[in-house]
Amino acid sequence: MSKNPSDVTRPANLQSHELGTGAIRSQRPVYKDFLPPCNNACPAGENIQAWLALVQAGHFKQAWQVIMQDNPLPSVHGRVCYHPCETSCNRSHYDSAVSIHAVERFLGDMAVAEGWNIESDAAPSGKRVLIIGAGPSGLSAAYHLARKGHKAVIYEAGPVAGGMMRFGIPTYRLPRKELDQEIARIESLGVEIILNRKVNNLLADKKEGHFDAVFVAVGAHLSKRVDIPAREASKMLDAVTFLREVAAGNAPKIGRKVAIYGGGNTAMDAARTAKRLGAEEALIIYRRDREHMPAHDFEADEALEEGVKINWLRTIKEMDGTSLTVEVMTIDKSGRPQPTGQYETLEADSLILAVGQETDTGFLQAVPEIDYKDDGTVIVDSTMQTGSSGIFAGGDMVPSERTVTVAVGHGKKAARHIDAWLSNSRYTQQPKHDLVSHENLHTWYSTDADQKTQGMLNSEQRAGSFTEIVSGLAAADATFEAQRCYSCGNCFECDGCYGSCPETAVVKLGPGNRYRFDYEKCTGCAVCFEQCPCHAIEMQSEQGA
Repeated sequence: MSKNPSDVTRPANLQSHELGTGAIRSQRPVYKDFLPPCNNACPAGENIQAWLALVQAGHFKQAWQVIMQDNPLPSVHGRVCYHPCETSCNRSHYDSAVSIHAVERFLGDMAVAEGWNIESDAAPSGKRVLIIGAGPSGLSAAYHLARKGHKAVIYEAGPVAGGMMRFGIPTYRLPRKELDQEIARIESLGVEIILNRKVNNLLADKKEGHFDAVFVAVGAHLSKRVDIPAREASKMLDAVTFLREVAAGNAPKIGRKVAIYGGGNTAMDAARTAKRLGAEEALIIYRRDREHMPAHDFEADEALEEGVKINWLRTIKEMDGTSLTVEVMTIDKSGRPQPTGQYETLEADSLILAVGQETDTGFLQAVPEIDYKDDGTVIVDSTMQTGSSGIFAGGDMVPSERTVTVAVGHGKKAARHIDAWLSNSRYTQQPKHDLVSHENLHTWYSTDADQKTQGMLNSEQRAGSFTEIVSGLAAADATFEAQRCYSCGNCFECDGCYGSCPETAVVKLGPGNRYRFDYEKCTGCAVCFEQCPCHAIEMQSEQGA
């Protein structure tokens, strides 16, 4: 797509009849850095724009190293993150968003294949931190603490690390090879993971292990209870346990017809897993309509492609043997489901409940000054610290959106604050630049470049198989995709300002050093502002200069 330069938006205080030229210049251009919306939307806090620029230049390892400053699991995230960065991408207003997650997966997989490693950034501090839970948040915290020189020890109640990444995400979305190798890389930094180690008395374990601080990240592994009257040996399973048993190789018998109650991503995974286990029919029953479902659209689309059926606006009232009684619902003006008094009967050999998860925080009850919200989540302050000094928490067990990427971001944030707390200081985040929107861009040049899509197995190939359904990008496609980035808000040295200035007032400072303005020559005509495609130039009043 292209724009005419005359269509660009002038600064609000720059009048059409006065471009700042004349005996006395009224405006001057200044170079500024802005915050791109992809960076702003990333729950892990990645500098997406920076590593995309390195991929554009073919510097793959350096790009991966930039990701690793914030996220130790890029191969995992390239597969399971719901990529809010792409939802926010300014390019989506022109054609389609940059496929950021696909490029991240490419880098993560290359690092796994070539055995790239990360070194610690600091000398050993002598400090020890106990981390409870080897899920995404705990692994992230351990990684960042280890890079800061601290000894991180993870107590994991299960037989293997990974948490819900391993036991809640099916292998057709996340193969275990990449997960295992990214966890092994974290361990190579000196992180110690002790398996089958359940914590029952946190304060006693902290004292016995001589730990200076604790980060609790036990996740949400308990299914919420729902009251459905059941008679005559009706078979009910909870989705978390079902997915965990399948992942462990102990798939339960579910019969030919399986009903799944819920409308979130876990419900979609449970239904798709049931189909792969041989169920002839997997029927999702959800009390709202598709517009109001919590599952992501692509998850529902892929489930439907695989033959999963979805019965919208239904709620289960009773299960008697293989018979389900459901009530038809309707959506009111506020988007809430309301009963209609109309009932239907469905048949199912088993019912999988996927109505949400809760955290088992019983082992924290004896710790003084830890407070909880009504839903059982642990209250933390802006530093991720609980009310008990030196005990921090993150991931699914604190109030937040429950995704792998949010959990990893919590681990990084907690590690920064724990590091500061250990030295009796306080971590202060640098202030963010102003956000740049698509309205600010001056894309006067042609930007036609269709998104490179990843390959996907068709529905027939997916049937009965847990083989990964999405394949990654090749190097050429990943590079092309990175080149679709607009570099929103930050100069990428395109020479637009340099070539357009009629007064030669733009001075090149050499590769990587950008430019400066020679205000002895500048007339304030704003041509450089109009020609800057990424909005790295602002026009500033001379009175405010």
